[in-house]
Amino acid sequence: MCCFSQPVRSVSSTNIFARPASDGRQYLVYSMSIDADKDLAMVLPLPVKQPAGEKDVQFIDLKSYPGFFADLDTGFPRPHLQSAGFGSRSVTKLSGHPLEVQQVGDFEASFVPTVKDFSRLDERFRLPEATWNDLPDYQTYGFAVFKLKSGAMTVHPMAFSFSLRDPHSLFFPTVHIHDGKVHPKAHFDHVLYCQPSDEPRPEVIAWQESSGHPRSFMKVENTKGIILANQHCYKKEMRGTLSNKDTILAMHS
Repeated sequence: MCCFSQPVRSVSSTNIFARPASDGRQYLVYSMSIDADKDLAMVLPLPVKQPAGEKDVQFIDLKSYPGFFADLDTGFPRPHLQSAGFGSRSVTKLSGHPLEVQQVGDFEASFVPTVKDFSRLDERFRLPEATWNDLPDYQTYGFAVFKLKSGAMTVHPMAFSFSLRDPHSLFFPTVHIHDGKVHPKAHFDHVLYCQPSDEPRPEVIAWQESSGHPRSFMKVENTKGIILANQHCYKKEMRGTLSNKDTILAMHS
């Protein structure tokens, strides 16, 4: 799942798609069902290439393709389940101009280049400072932030590309923070998808391969370049109580 700036009643049916893009970038698409009492922000930590600036994440509007993941899933024979089984530093606030807010479909979205830049967001959409003391590795991450309304909803796919620190991997933001605290284990209800380049290949032996090319089961023209029409996709399910960490798929030649 992901990190939330306010407590949530429930989060389920999380889908994440990743594909390497050009020039060391990565596409990432994220969707879920959520029920929350208050307006809040969903925060996705990203291992961005440093130094990072506000323009280093490019948001992509997929509001016109709400069935992105439903169509993607039809490319896979009905499943066999796979499971995949993560420290103190103070945060110094920086003053500065507010971060740019973009309208991306139904969401307002911002890119926060570093932990310190959270001080430039509306306070309602920040995580507690103490959270980052338990996640020292994230001091060098950037963060895609999506502002969500209260109530129960299934959000349309949220998509963007970013400059990946290690271009020889694919990154899936699966760490959970739902109550402002970092727990060593968390409940997962995830399906991960990827579409690797031909070279180098990622380690997808344990992943299910699509039965055909996306041109046969997706509206590729509606994905705005995220999905390649003639290249197989892969799928991995993560269910139950698992280690609370991000998922990294190593690439190899």
